[in-house]
Amino acid sequence: MTDVPVLIVGGGPVGLTTSLLLSLAGIESLLVERHPGTAILPKARGINARTMEMYRQIGLEDEIRAVGMPARFTGMILWAESLAGAEIHRLQPARGGAGQAALSVTGNCGCSQDLLEPVLRRRAERLGPGRLRFSTEMTALACSADGVRATLRDAQGQTGQVRARYLVAADGSQSPIRQQLGISRQGEHDVYDSVNIHFRADLRQWTEDRPASLYLVEQPDLRGTFMTIDGTDRWGFLVTSLSHYGFTPEQFTPAFCTEIIRKAVGIDSVAVEVLGVSAWKASALVAERYRSGPVFLAGDAAHEMPPTGGFGLNTGVQDAQNLAWKLAAVLRGEAGEALLDSYDAERRPVGVAVTRSSLLNALSMGRTARQDQAVLPRKEFLNEIGLVFGARYRSAAVLPDGEPEPTHDPVAQYVPSAAPGCRAPHVALMRAGQPLSTLDLLGRGFVLLTAPGGQAWRDAAARVQAPRIDSVVIGDEIRAPDASWRDAYGLAEDGAVLVRPDGHVAWRSRGGAADAPAVLSAALGAVLGLGAVETAGAP
Repeated sequence: MTDVPVLIVGGGPVGLTTSLLLSLAGIESLLVERHPGTAILPKARGINARTMEMYRQIGLEDEIRAVGMPARFTGMILWAESLAGAEIHRLQPARGGAGQAALSVTGNCGCSQDLLEPVLRRRAERLGPGRLRFSTEMTALACSADGVRATLRDAQGQTGQVRARYLVAADGSQSPIRQQLGISRQGEHDVYDSVNIHFRADLRQWTEDRPASLYLVEQPDLRGTFMTIDGTDRWGFLVTSLSHYGFTPEQFTPAFCTEIIRKAVGIDSVAVEVLGVSAWKASALVAERYRSGPVFLAGDAAHEMPPTGGFGLNTGVQDAQNLAWKLAAVLRGEAGEALLDSYDAERRPVGVAVTRSSLLNALSMGRTARQDQAVLPRKEFLNEIGLVFGARYRSAAVLPDGEPEPTHDPVAQYVPSAAPGCRAPHVALMRAGQPLSTLDLLGRGFVLLTAPGGQAWRDAAARVQAPRIDSVVIGDEIRAPDASWRDAYGLAEDGAVLVRPDGHVAWRSRGGAADAPAVLSAALGAVLGLGAVETAGAP
């Protein structure tokens, strides 16, 4: 019997991210994945700026960008009758434009899943040597109030038992774990059927002078999408709504795939090497709950959505970001079990909103069996800045301070706010003559941000025994060009804001307090599901 605090089932981006985040928090986990290695097909390709913020904070941004597509391909989407034929429309997404650049210290990254996963795996294995087991399948699961017991089987047919306090089910949209637990999903099944073709071909003649992330082909008897992978000779081609156009997955032999690709390029002589084919159906479904006792659903196991908008992978790894610090806090004895209930309360509404938006994108683009003519997408498509940055959590792990709910469009608009529950806003700073962002101060533990006048809050934070709170004064060694950071965070000179390890604001005091240690202790205790946190005596 192997004992481990957390068992992770699934070795895709969500499981791997959960593993490395737990390791960074000092929590041992065991990840099992039934496949022999990481993804062999490109699958998801778009990593949005919010996700890149998370990877930047744990030191992975540069490594991910190094294997991703050239940045020049991420700024445009193009519609055409064929790749070599007449153009229909160009779209420059707001999500990659100058307006978004002012909202974050980083930006989007085009990186296919088969290139991303090895980066995550290498880091996870360095942080937890021997704690990732590929070619290993979970064949049985028993849950109790004290945790889970799982039976594992490796590639040689050897079985073993694992006992864990918690289990993270990152086992995909068909999630056997979710099905065993009897957790139903709500939404729309089988919105459309598709085939992804992974291939090599030199398409630079038609793409070099108009780099785009997607080239959408509109023909009476074929609608498909060229998906940029490296911008030179490795591509994906997505054929959508097979049954609507009389196709079946079985038709897609290498020869037929070559024929389809040449038709979409508009040139019969282009050389094509088919590398892989996968058939799938797009659905828009969200689990009715993300937690069942010691088991937590994450990623596609919790929410399955059409790829129109590129939110699937991003929503999944942000689930991991939300869940990992909470599991760590409970396992370290710094938080009450009730903190874990906030995972469902915070992430399921996000899953619902993003899945709904992805479905509406798909329906608007005329690529389902419901519509017979080519149409351009709804105005929100790839302009969902509100969905990227604007999640405002509402749970017991957030202490509201009375700031009104926003009235702007939650999908396409984002207004930076440090109201409790919101993502802590990006503000440009300087340290020792070098540029810095408020976001660079966050992401590993609780952080208290104050101005020089907030000494009482810093003293109070220093008295907290666990979890440790790192206090950062903006105005001393770290400087803002003007008062912009306090304006952005809604603070007076003697105010403070407490940011959680996932970068969301937990609590804010706009000004000072008569008894700062008592106020901060009570606030942190409430966030962690405790009456109060232990503090040292006055210094």
